[in-house]
Amino acid sequence: MFRFNAFLWTTSAIIGSSLAAPVVADDDWRATYTLFGTQGIIDMPSAVAPADGEFAANVSAFGDTQRATVTFQVLPRVTGSFRYSLIDTYDRSFDVQYQIADEGRIRPALAIGLRDFIGTGRYSSEYIVATKTLGSNVRVSGGLGWGRLGSLNGFTNPLGVIDDRFETRPDDSVGTGGTVLAGQFFRGDAALFGGVEWRVNDDWTVLAEYSSDVYERETNLIGFERQSPLNFGVTWTPNDTYQLGAYYMYGTDIGFSATVITDPTTRRFPSGLDSAPIPVAVRGESLIAAQSWDTVDQQTAGLGALGAILATDDIELLSAEVTGSTIRVRYENNKYRAEAQALGRVARLVSQAAPGNVDTFVLEPTRQGIALSSVTIRRDDLERLENTAGAAAMMYDRAVFADAAGPAPAYEYDSDVSPFLWGIYPYLELSLFDGDEPVRADLGIEAAFQYELRPNLLLAGAYRERIVGNRDEVGAISASTLPDVRRSGLRYGAESGGGIENLFLSWYARPGENLYSRVSVGYLERAFGGVSGELLWKPVDSRLALGAEVNYTLLRDFDLGFGFRPVCVDVDCTVVGSEDYDVVTGHLSAYYDFENGFQAQVDVGRYLAGDWGATFRLDREFDNGWKVGGYFTLTDVDFDDFGEGSFDKGIRLEIPTDWSLGTPTRGSTATTLTSLERDGGARLRIDGRLYDVVQDGHPSQMQDNWGRFWR
Repeated sequence: MFRFNAFLWTTSAIIGSSLAAPVVADDDWRATYTLFGTQGIIDMPSAVAPADGEFAANVSAFGDTQRATVTFQVLPRVTGSFRYSLIDTYDRSFDVQYQIADEGRIRPALAIGLRDFIGTGRYSSEYIVATKTLGSNVRVSGGLGWGRLGSLNGFTNPLGVIDDRFETRPDDSVGTGGTVLAGQFFRGDAALFGGVEWRVNDDWTVLAEYSSDVYERETNLIGFERQSPLNFGVTWTPNDTYQLGAYYMYGTDIGFSATVITDPTTRRFPSGLDSAPIPVAVRGESLIAAQSWDTVDQQTAGLGALGAILATDDIELLSAEVTGSTIRVRYENNKYRAEAQALGRVARLVSQAAPGNVDTFVLEPTRQGIALSSVTIRRDDLERLENTAGAAAMMYDRAVFADAAGPAPAYEYDSDVSPFLWGIYPYLELSLFDGDEPVRADLGIEAAFQYELRPNLLLAGAYRERIVGNRDEVGAISASTLPDVRRSGLRYGAESGGGIENLFLSWYARPGENLYSRVSVGYLERAFGGVSGELLWKPVDSRLALGAEVNYTLLRDFDLGFGFRPVCVDVDCTVVGSEDYDVVTGHLSAYYDFENGFQAQVDVGRYLAGDWGATFRLDREFDNGWKVGGYFTLTDVDFDDFGEGSFDKGIRLEIPTDWSLGTPTRGSTATTLTSLERDGGARLRIDGRLYDVVQDGHPSQMQDNWGRFWR
């Protein structure tokens, strides 16, 4: 009690030194990230919500406890976190916080949160917390915690007045972890916690808190000495990107944290480093456009001029024709991530080459040789709106989107673009969350190529050679009763040092209106080869898409050569069978593109281990190309047979290259944070699935990036 009173006196003294009049929170005072990598004070949470879309990566340590956390502001009021911790062993955990109310002039911000609600429950706790800004430089938080946050000076759960079952906290965790611990939520003893943040200036903040976590597990298992509930610290935030912290923890230990903060709603280069677009050619002033394309010779000459001018912006002309006062152009954008930006460039370039009597442009973007949509633009609108305020919105309202199924324009263009693309570059491959070796990595050289036999018929492959790394140091494979379709993944290339990552032929087509198809054959990924077929129904004006996929695959040899291998027949994967393992898998899929940048996907069907179930995905895509999302898969494999993690789940992050470089490119870097690869819920990994190919050319996606039409 003395220590708690001392904390209150300290807090009061700091508050008294500032302006005490209640005010609305300072919007420039961003959330402080804690040793848990979430918004809060030091070890305790607060009700402050980071900026919408904010992404933070945090590492921290004190005593023998180490944590690495990624936190994402999913919605303006919803925060999600994934953490990897070392206590006595390595452990994964998920957090979520919902801000019930933001701060008003009198009202504090109020939030409710779950810490480690999916996992083994080592940090399992729940809380309700309020935060109020006093003056312009003091922020005070106080809350009520359960679980670990109710373990110091706890008292009978006040929720017991609703139901006396709230007074007892059951242990509903499972040995494999990964399950939602709903039976524990807000149960057992409760305790108070709180803290204060004093912003000395724009860079420095002093912190103090009273922690209600007794750290029982750390005390019993790793000899942590907890002598005080009080923590003190200081953070340095030199800019909007970095936060460094140093702390004195629980009367015994020094702690440190480092946080990198990214705002994916913005671009690192706000204006970009794109080359300036060629302006719209006003009819009567163009020096390039022919007077007409009435004859074959004129069509040929006009096609050559149009192809040449599109090539200056790395846009490949496939075919075109003029019919009456309409020009139809089919092209492939090889440069701009936002298809709307490429469409705007093409429209202006076509204005330079189209005959003066042409009033209507019908532009058909393609990908993998298939037309994605048909966008009709009036030439008068281009000429009149180019330099008008609000021109992007007005142009979108006037554009007409339709399906582009059917014959291509009559005149094909023989482009100078080489059908053979190749590259040699370094690669870094990480393998995370192994309990014996939490971080494994390989560094090497990858050679990749793509040969376009036809615009819609592609041969592609990649070969890797490891230079240095420890992903070949494969220990014992964890036991399972399922076929080893994923859990022995580290063995691929382990002894050989590299091999063929993939080598396959893909054929894309438009079998009918609103329909797209793909057939792929070869070594489809590192672990499997075979045949894959897919059909997608996606109307241009619909946010809903439906798909079906069927695959017949065999397990590849561990040496990543051309051979195939049998599957393990014992639970420890030390004995293999005598026959190659083949499996037929397939899924029915539904996709929905919400208007707020969220994309949902549900896949139902059979997986590589022969199990049946469904995968649920939700991604958020920002206007600058960032994608952050998560997924989970539930099948008829029970949690014990699945093994550690209980079921497949993970977090996905994709960062476009143009965001990093500022120059236009279609490339991106993607990674998935997931538990150890297990066999249940495993799906074939194929490059170029149809929805990923098609969606960028439809208005639901173009609308999100239409502001770049005039860029």
